[in-house]
Amino acid sequence: MRFARLLTLSFTAAGLIASLWALAGPAAARDDALPLPRFVSLKSAEVNLRTGPGTRYPIEWVYKRRALPVEIIAEFDNWRRVRDWEGTVGWIHRALLSGRRSALVTPPERVFRRAPKTGAPALFRAESGVLVKIISCDGEWCHVVQGETKAWTKQSGLWGVYPGEVID
Repeated sequence: MRFARLLTLSFTAAGLIASLWALAGPAAARDDALPLPRFVSLKSAEVNLRTGPGTRYPIEWVYKRRALPVEIIAEFDNWRRVRDWEGTVGWIHRALLSGRRSALVTPPERVFRRAPKTGAPALFRAESGVLVKIISCDGEWCHVVQGETKAWTKQSGLWGVYPGEVID
């Protein structure tokens, strides 16, 4: 009788664990399937960068710019080790990161054009540090939004997208 009850409890516990694993599995698989390194952006206008993967670690830096691109270079549980455009490295909780892509203009000043061609009419110029939202990239040119204006610029002039990377 005791053995049967123990066996029943064991099967119940195993079933519960299997059910929880099945629920957690797809989410974990999605994260594990994403490549490293990869670019993401900050979801909030205020994001803490910590020295380690957890709230018990001190805050090293506070970002105050929504949509700022960062590069994920490692993952631990719900924490992502990131690098910013200046090379600063630290940990951010995954809930504060977005898959929406953005980029920073790199030096020198960049020209943004009406079409993805060097001879296309210029719409505006942007200096280093200007934030743009990425619509798409073909490996050489990126279609971006800055303010209300959509334009094209050379992919090599942006931090937040890899050389040759295609974004649909």
